[in-house]
Amino acid sequence: MLLFIILAIVSFIIAQLIAIEKKQREIWSIGIYTMQVSPEQIKIIPHPKAHNPVLTAKDVRDCKAQFVADPFLVQKNGHYYLFFEVYSNKGAIGLAKSSDGITWNYGKIILEEPFHLSYPFVFQHVGQYYMIPESFQTNSIRLYKAINFPTSWVFIKTLISGKDFVDTTITFSENKWWLFTSTTNNADLYLYYTDTLEGPWFEHPKNPIVQGDIKRARCGGNILKLNGKLIRLAQDDFSYHNDPLCDYGNAVRALEIIKLSTTDYLEKERKESPLIFATGKRWNKDGMHHFSTCGTPDIEQLVCVDGKIMVNTYQLRLRMPRLIGKVLSDLSRTLKR
Repeated sequence: MLLFIILAIVSFIIAQLIAIEKKQREIWSIGIYTMQVSPEQIKIIPHPKAHNPVLTAKDVRDCKAQFVADPFLVQKNGHYYLFFEVYSNKGAIGLAKSSDGITWNYGKIILEEPFHLSYPFVFQHVGQYYMIPESFQTNSIRLYKAINFPTSWVFIKTLISGKDFVDTTITFSENKWWLFTSTTNNADLYLYYTDTLEGPWFEHPKNPIVQGDIKRARCGGNILKLNGKLIRLAQDDFSYHNDPLCDYGNAVRALEIIKLSTTDYLEKERKESPLIFATGKRWNKDGMHHFSTCGTPDIEQLVCVDGKIMVNTYQLRLRMPRLIGKVLSDLSRTLKR
């Protein structure tokens, strides 16, 4: 009986000292889809020959990755290249290669900085390849250039500074460069323009061109050029479940740009939007927030996408400091009496 009492007391003390915390963690992976285009609609479906996801954190060999996300697709000399975020303790940019766009081989980390990198927006200009990765921790938008595509990149210059910019996306139209970017609040979209890639860049007078709309502000991939129209891809980050982590990256919406000038901007959501979204099962059951294609699609085009699942993690936490504080506080009150 005494042993039982002692065990009960010890168990009670341990229960008071140790807490088990449950947290959720997002795991992103990369898949291959196809984009089917008609005059009436854009349709994104899983590629019938791809075994999605085609890239996961387990494929990364040169660091202990937690997930891979934000893929951008480039086609050159009969090969496909994927540039994407590799997240470990911070983000870096990884590379994978494919001869058919279906089966992918991980290469290596090709760009790493002391600060977080993600969303590696890769594009071609005058025969050269450039990259604008997300670098919000520097409060700037940074331009890189390939000196040996696809593996070697050098920093060229800072294009814009002053905000915690995320997911910067650019396009060339009407003899100007147009740059779309958001901040970490995910609810506002800013537009800048210039005549030359390296600037100077000018802020659009109607900024923010999207304000307070967490469903449609932050970009979610390269701008599509379809039938003479520009289609901007946007993340839906609305908190449908009152859980910011769980709700980040619900879907990708399609916004058709109606007016684009140095004095005006207007866009409207297309009827087939969202184009991709959480499927409720397997590798992308809890969210999708990005897709990218290369070239101008005719009837069907290869695209890369990302998707996530939420996993539960459990952590033991010692509550001793809190208990000591409570005891000292109670003792102090007692002494004052």
